[in-house]
This record gives sequence, C-alpha cells and structure tokens, in this order.
Amino acid sequence: MSEDLSYLMDKLKKLEEEYYKLREVCRRLEDEKRFIESERLRYEREVRRLRSELERLRSPPLLVGVISDVLEDGRVVVRSSTGPKFVVYASQYISPDELKPGTRVALNQQTLAVVNILPSSKDPMVYGFEIEERPDVTYSDIGGLNQQIEEIKEAVELPMLKPELFKEVGIEPPKGVLLYGPPGTGKTLLAKAVANQTKATFIRVVGSEFVQKFIGEGARLVREVFQLAREKAPSIIFIDELDAIAAKRTSSDTSGDREVQRTMMQLLAELDGFDSRGDVKVIGATNRIDILDPAILRPGRFDRIIEVPMPNYEARIQIFKIHSKKMKLDDDVDFNELSRITEGASGADIKAICTEAGMFAIREERLKVTMSDFTRAIEKVLRKASPIPDLKGVMFV
Repeated sequence: MSEDLSYLMDKLKKLEEEYYKLREVCRRLEDEKRFIESERLRYEREVRRLRSELERLRSPPLLVGVISDVLEDGRVVVRSSTGPKFVVYASQYISPDELKPGTRVALNQQTLAVVNILPSSKDPMVYGFEIEERPDVTYSDIGGLNQQIEEIKEAVELPMLKPELFKEVGIEPPKGVLLYGPPGTGKTLLAKAVANQTKATFIRVVGSEFVQKFIGEGARLVREVFQLAREKAPSIIFIDELDAIAAKRTSSDTSGDREVQRTMMQLLAELDGFDSRGDVKVIGATNRIDILDPAILRPGRFDRIIEVPMPNYEARIQIFKIHSKKMKLDDDVDFNELSRITEGASGADIKAICTEAGMFAIREERLKVTMSDFTRAIEKVLRKASPIPDLKGVMFV
C-alpha cells in the first residue's frame, strides 16, 4: 500500500512539473502572439501609408496660376501658366477672403478649378539676404560714436519698441536712416547693434546685388526684399554701399545705366509705400553721399542723415580698449600714447592693429602683448603705400 502511495506521489509530482512547463510554454506563446499582433498592426499601418503615398505620387500635377479678378458669383478669373485667362470655380475649402487679385493658386489640370492657395514666389537670392541669427554686436562694442548711437536709437529703436509715444505726441517717426562717412568708421556695426537691441530680423543687402543682368530683375529683387521684411517683421533692412544703385541720374543712353535707374525708382517707391510706424525700418550706408541722387535724400525717405566721422583722440582710446579687452596686456601698454600716434586711423584700422599686435606676441611665443608689439603693428598697418614709379618713356620688350 505504501509503495502504491509513493508511486502516486511521484506521478503527481511529475504531472505537476509537466503542468508548470506547459504553463510556461503557454505564457511564452501568448507573448509571441501579442508581439505578432503588434507587428501585424504596424505593418498594416505601413502598408496604408505606402498606399496613400503611392496614390499621392500617381495624382496628376496641378497647374500654377494667378488670380486676375474675383466675380460677384464667387467664380474667379485666373491666368494660367500657359498664358490665357479662364473663368473657373474655387474649392469650397478655400476662404473667399483668400481669393484676391494677384494671389498665386494651384489649378486642377482638367477643370482648372482653384484647389489651393500658394505662397508668393521669391527669388532664392532674397532669402540669402536674411541673417538667421541675431547679430551679437551691442552698443558697448562701438567706441566714440555716442552721439550717433543716440540719434539712431531715436530714429530706429524707439519707434519699434515704443510706437505709442509717437502716436501720443502726434508725429511720424523717421522712415529711414542714412549713415555716411569714410570706410571702417562703424556704420555696419551701428546697424547690427540696433538689430540686436530691437530683436529684429536683420536683412543685409549690398547695393551692387540689386544690379542684375536682365531688365526688371533688379526692381523685382527690391520689391521682394521689402515683402520679405514685412513677412519677417519686426525687421531692419540694411542696404550697404547704397551709392551703387542710388547715384545721381544722368542722361546716359546705355542700357546698364537705365536699368540701375529703374532699380532706384523701385527703391524710392518702396520707401514711399510702407508705414513709418510699422515694424520695418531701413538703414542705408554709403561712403559717397556726394554722388547720391537728391530724390533719395529728401525728407520722407531717408529722414535722418547721420555722419559717422573718423574717430578723434578720445574715440580712439575707447576703440583700443574695446578691441583689447580680451587680450592679456603688459603693464607698459599706454592707450593714450597709442591714440596719439594713430592720428587718422579708422575703427577698422585700430582693430587690425590689435590683431597684428597679438600676432607679434604669438610669433615670439609670449602670452602678453607689449607696447612694442602695438608700435610694430601700427607701423605695419598704417604705413604708407609705396608710390607707383613713373613708367613714362620706359620701353617694354
């Protein structure tokens, strides 16, 4: 009897072990089933996505057109890219307020119905003018131009940050500011500092970039730059070397001069067209104010004209301190003496002098810049160019 009981106990134990094994297998199979189900759902979603992508790629292309007129019954007159005009219906998903003359639209290829509103086209070159990152130049980085900084603050920064003051007083703020002076005196730095202070989009254009090969291209670029500035407002348009497109008009008959004059006409129209209290300000810079056309200097365009002169004695001391504040200087460096012996140097010259002085120290593997390094740098940067020899009467073989 005891043997039978022992046998039954062993059998029960084996059955129990088999049961746990089977339960473990069942649990594992259930996990695999859940995983396979999730994979099946994922693959089904991927198949649906690929099918929709395939359908999208198989859909016929849309035509690009421009709305010429909007009729009272809701239909619109569009001019397709092929040339002729058509009277068509617009999709019910497009708001009637968006259907305006001049708007670019997408047209169905068969019915030419308006199915979508397209953004206005811009030359890729225009987007290249925008400075993506805010300039890191501040007013403290500009030496000797305290009066000019105050004037540009009043003309550009104050209308953008506190327009209600001008409204309360009842005056219109200046539309544009023209900076003029010799090269290297800080005109571009002033514009960048204002853009930094106002947290505005900075759009920098060189005047010569508006001069294009084909007729009307320069005027179109001017128009699109101002349109980009309105879209990115608050923004500052900085036109460097303004004399490249705004020189005095002459009676020249060459097609190149006439095209530059057309570009200037468009610039004048844009300066007249935008609101002075708006969030778009224009800053121009030139080295040759004497050759600018009087039309661009009249009040209502560049209302405030600011001279940026060569730095005087005190200004040169400030500029030396600004450009050498991160340098390790020896105790014998005397900024007063450096300012005295750099009479006639611009801010850009002083920056180059500080850089060259640092290079002299690096060449000699020194960690500090001495006064002699500065004097050698001044001699190198400010030395007069050697005169061109007189070649008259020289026979070349």
